[in-house]
Amino acid sequence: MTRIAYTVTATLPDAEVASEYIRWLQDGHTDAVIAGGAESAAIILLDPEPAEGGAPGGVQVEVRYVFPSRDALNHYLHQYAPALRADGLKRFGTRPGVVFSRRIGAFVTKPPSAAEA
Repeated sequence: MTRIAYTVTATLPDAEVASEYIRWLQDGHTDAVIAGGAESAAIILLDPEPAEGGAPGGVQVEVRYVFPSRDALNHYLHQYAPALRADGLKRFGTRPGVVFSRRIGAFVTKPPSAAEA
C-alpha cells in the first residue's frame, strides 16, 4: 500500500500566536489525528519567507501526518477531521492573519520513521 502525506500549514501573524498554536498541537491535537488513523505526525516551524514587497510574511507552522493508505486518510477526513478542524478554527481562525492550507500526496519513497525524523 502507498502511504499518504497529509500536510496542514498554518500561517500565523506572529511568534506569540505561533507558540500558542504549537502548544495546542502538542497538547493533544496531533495525538487526536493519530488516534483517527495517522501513523505519525511531525510539527515543523518553517524558515521565514518574505512576503511581497520584502516585508515579513508571518510565521508558518507545518504539520505532516503520515497515513498508511488513502482509505485511512479518507476515513479520518470524514469521521474525525470536521470536529478537529472546528476546534482549531474556534481557537485560531478568527484572529487576523491566520490562514490554514492543506495538501495531500502519495509517498514515492519510504517516509522517514519517527526515529529518523
